[in-house]
Amino acid sequence: MSRAPSFAAVILAAGESTRMRTDKSLLPWPPSPAGQSESKDTFLSAAIHSLTSAADFVLVVAGKNEAALAPVIYANGASMAVNPDPGRGQFSSLQVGLREVLNRGRDAAIVTLVDRPPVRTTTIENLCGAFMAAAENKQWAVIPEYGGKHGHPFLAGRELIEAFLQAPATSSAREVEHRNQPRIAYLPVDDPFIALNVDTPEDYAALLAHWQRQS
Repeated sequence: MSRAPSFAAVILAAGESTRMRTDKSLLPWPPSPAGQSESKDTFLSAAIHSLTSAADFVLVVAGKNEAALAPVIYANGASMAVNPDPGRGQFSSLQVGLREVLNRGRDAAIVTLVDRPPVRTTTIENLCGAFMAAAENKQWAVIPEYGGKHGHPFLAGRELIEAFLQAPATSSAREVEHRNQPRIAYLPVDDPFIALNVDTPEDYAALLAHWQRQS
């Protein structure tokens, strides 16, 4: 099946961040150097920036946090879709985003989560290149892996998008992936952020400390 020469991007940001106790989308990132004021950039704005060069458009799926995220989304040139019932879980937000991708006439999407720093530019470039090669082998998607773990962003073609949309709302992306594993290419990358999750204040503090040590 032919592929679009470029991609849509979908950022899933509708979660309620209950363990973090503040919206993870709006956590400052990257950290400001010592002695400088807090960064005005956030996980959300950083994610949008990281995907803009690789995608025709960037779509953020929001939920009850729609009003809080809208200024960041629009100020950074992205657009928004709203999950009317984010309590159904992350898979429902994925379905909302992918339906909008198809509605806008795209057949491939870069999908990522907002609860982490963005991956390296070279990681995205390598994933896009691998996706085009995988399409020649009739594969439906490319998923990165680091240290034996699969992560985000991943790239999904029309066939996998359709599989996600046809699955029950009670499914998970992992279940759909496993059912179609022979059709998926896995790309080893040297980028630990693909498998990182920031779920709690302690996770975020550890990430900031790590960043400061590396700076």
